[in-house]
Amino acid sequence: MGLFGMAASYLAFSVLHFFQFVLAVTACGLYAVDLNHARSEGSYIDGKWVFAVVVGALSAVTALIYFIPFILRFAIVWVWDAVLFILWIAVFGLFGSMYIKENAEGDNGIQRMKNAVWVDLANALLWLVSALATAAYWWRHRERRTRFTGRGKV
Repeated sequence: MGLFGMAASYLAFSVLHFFQFVLAVTACGLYAVDLNHARSEGSYIDGKWVFAVVVGALSAVTALIYFIPFILRFAIVWVWDAVLFILWIAVFGLFGSMYIKENAEGDNGIQRMKNAVWVDLANALLWLVSALATAAYWWRHRERRTRFTGRGKV
């Protein structure tokens, strides 16, 4: 089955999940720099950065799993997408409150974290779009039965 034989919805979801994967890995990389720096110095590793990397890793693995055809037909998929949206909003709020108003003044670390905040917001928005689109896809493609006997398809 070639590229043109696939459903347009699968291709659209694949493009969405590709961007989710790329941004999740990007966020992991941006936050892992500070984690690696703290580890190499033997200093305290802040849980906020660990949380951001864990959310990024969960998102990246989820996006890879979603490349499997027919995974999106399960009803729970849109709920998990909504959970990831909430987690990304938490990461955005956590780091946004710390870095959005911060003046970088030539500090590359602060500028990197300001960029990471906007990557977090982009991730959150992509997972929101994914949750809404997956819920709509599931609603449209679910098996519908009659109310009284349950045998007839509607």
